[in-house]
Amino acid sequence: MRYSFDNIIDRRGTDSLKYDLASKRGMPEDIIPLWVADMDFPAPPEVLDALVEKSRHGIFGYSDAIGDDYFNALADWYAGRFNWHLSPQWLVKTPGVVFAICTAIRALTNEGDAVLIQEPVYYPFAGSVRANDRKLVVNELVYRDGRYYIDFEDFENKIAKNRVKLFILCSPHNPVGRVWTQEELAAMGEICLKYGVKVVADEIHADFVYPGYRHHVFETVRPEFADITVTCTAPTKTFNLAGLQISNVFISNTELRRQFKQELERTGYSQPNIMGLVACRAAYRYGAKWLEDLINYLVSNLNLLRDFFKEELPFIRLVEPEGTYLVWLDFRSLGLPDKELSSLIVHRAGLWLNAGPMFGAGGEGFQRINIGCPAAILQKALERLRKAFR
Repeated sequence: MRYSFDNIIDRRGTDSLKYDLASKRGMPEDIIPLWVADMDFPAPPEVLDALVEKSRHGIFGYSDAIGDDYFNALADWYAGRFNWHLSPQWLVKTPGVVFAICTAIRALTNEGDAVLIQEPVYYPFAGSVRANDRKLVVNELVYRDGRYYIDFEDFENKIAKNRVKLFILCSPHNPVGRVWTQEELAAMGEICLKYGVKVVADEIHADFVYPGYRHHVFETVRPEFADITVTCTAPTKTFNLAGLQISNVFISNTELRRQFKQELERTGYSQPNIMGLVACRAAYRYGAKWLEDLINYLVSNLNLLRDFFKEELPFIRLVEPEGTYLVWLDFRSLGLPDKELSSLIVHRAGLWLNAGPMFGAGGEGFQRINIGCPAAILQKALERLRKAFR
């Protein structure tokens, strides 16, 4: 390990959403927050150095990535890791992936049109559909023998019956941890082609894939998929940069890109955050070895979590993640209502997790935990959980 992730950094008093809003959200002050998807690790030193250098310049005027260096850093990253060869004209920069999803919903559908998601899933998907006055259609994932699967028959039936115009794909999937296979992505894409459905692919967790699995960029699975796809990426999860608000959206189809950019103009958003651009470029250019060590550390944390439940709390079932640093936990054997389960975890264990129902259909009896933290914090959280349940 060239980089250490064991150092515990006090984030309280730093205007942290994760740490400083506990009391305002009805949580005990001494709660351990393992909920929202940001990690408790500093960004790579190379990224911090780039930010310091930029800050020393002292002028933070309107900026954009005008030269080739920014795009080339992205292109090299995705070509080397995913065999995805980008063109500069495909790139549209936005302040975040959820922002991009909402922009795509408005650009590619009309009010009242049906938009399909696969629950349980990242909760802003449903919120974005409803907030933009579209019809929410759910293709519920099937949980069987400790793993999630796609119900393809239901997927096609829902699209046909509701005349779905847009499908929001979560790949890798948050919170169930699936890294979809090439065959699964192809099957979904073929159905979307058949019914003229556009796809917004949220691939923000693409860099977090555990050994034995491989992420496939959706639009590269079949050549035809590129013409129906808006691919949303960002360095923010990978390198813990969410507060810098930068995402990179790639749209290879000229007409889809025109529609997306036209809607983007209506929001009044133009130049991105200069510090986000600096951090993104440095992360993709110099952050590979840091990420390699981080994934090894997350594997170690996952092993700690798995072994602890097996030995101390065998009634809690870990849904084995194939990707992401967010782990889906099955508490259903306890037979507790979700409010009672959440109350026990918050007030008796002193842990702040994400309750399953917030992710939609199929979330009942589950909780999501963020393992992107020093092992000592995770160990302390698990001891609290053991004490509460024992």
